[in-house]
This record gives sequence, C-alpha cells and structure tokens, in this order.
Amino acid sequence: MYLSSWRIGDHPEQMLGLLEDPAGARTAVIANAVDALPDAERRAAVEREIQALAALGLRPVEVDLRAFFDQDPGRVAAALREFPLLWVRGGNVFVLRHALARSGADRAIIELLRQDAVVYAGYSAGVCVLAPDLNGLERCDGPRAVRTAYGAPARFDGLAVLDFVVVPHIDSPGHPETEILGTVADLYRSRGTAHRTLRDGQAIVVNGPAPSTRNGT
Repeated sequence: MYLSSWRIGDHPEQMLGLLEDPAGARTAVIANAVDALPDAERRAAVEREIQALAALGLRPVEVDLRAFFDQDPGRVAAALREFPLLWVRGGNVFVLRHALARSGADRAIIELLRQDAVVYAGYSAGVCVLAPDLNGLERCDGPRAVRTAYGAPARFDGLAVLDFVVVPHIDSPGHPETEILGTVADLYRSRGTAHRTLRDGQAIVVNGPAPSTRNGT
C-alpha cells in the first residue's frame, strides 16, 4: 500500500515500485470522496487525478462506485480485480466510506488485499478510511455531506485494514486543513488512540509486516 498525505506525494517511485509491471499499469481511480461536490467540480477533480497518474506512465480510468450501489457485491469485486492498482482520491472520508459500503467495494478491497492481488494507493480521505473507525475525523470532514450526496446518515466504522488512524496534512502550511487536523492528532494523543501523522509530501509504504514512512523533500 502507498498511503500519501496529499496527492501523489514526493516519491511516486515508491508507489510504482509496489507494482509488478508499472509501465502502463491499469489504475482504477476511485473518486467517490468528492461525490458531494457539484458535477462540474467533481469532473474536474477526477480529471486532475487521471492526468497526474497518466504522467507517471499509468493507464488510469475512473471506477465510479455509484454504478454499483445496491447491486450484487460480486459485480464491484469483479470490476476491481481487473486493476493492479487502486487509487483512492481524497475528499470527505464519510462520503467515501458510505460509497464503499453501499457498493460492496469495502469488502472487495479487503479481500483483494488479503490475497495480495492489488496495490492500494491514495491520499487524505482515501487513507483515513482504512482506520478501525473514523471517530475524531468529523472535526475536519462534515458527516452531513453524506446526506447531501446520498440522502443517508454517515457511518463511523472504518475498513480496519490498518490498526491505527492516519492523520494527513500535519505541519503543512500550504494546506487549509493543517490546523484542524493538528487538533485531531491532539485528540488522539489525549485519548490514547493509535495514529500516525503525515506531512504533505510524505507517504506510508506498506510492503510487508511493518509500514514505513517515506519523507518528502
């Protein structure tokens, strides 16, 4: 796994190095964390991701989880299995969590990772959602956005792929959420909640039993 604070980070070669054959690797872009945005803004957000990944020599295509809502979960599992790399964009972690659950992609991703059949990569909300639970992140991401996007309440369980919460954008003066996420990290420290912080440019690389942090330049 390649878990970045902001966008691709300063060392994309670390992500590419996780792929067996990175040249032209098909990449599923999951951008449902921005489903609460107006359509034009959402399209622009997706296009930015596709352009950045294509510049690395990958072959990105959006897989919109909304197309799999309330369907047989085997459909989304089969679709995701076609991609060696999943790129999960940032946005609102609660919106993303709902989309993963309603499509069945949460269970599919967990199983693909268990089989070592995919590289999971992404940033911000796409990384936060891997935690055991999302409590505390509502200080930054509004849970009400789930109702805006889907007319449903937010859920606070994470995918529990990690046994800690990743708190992105720490000590990152150029990012508008750096201050509020600093308070989230303080909250976790006071509660004894296991967490790891990342500055923009950094990424956590999981390739084996112990995750390591790659520093930005």
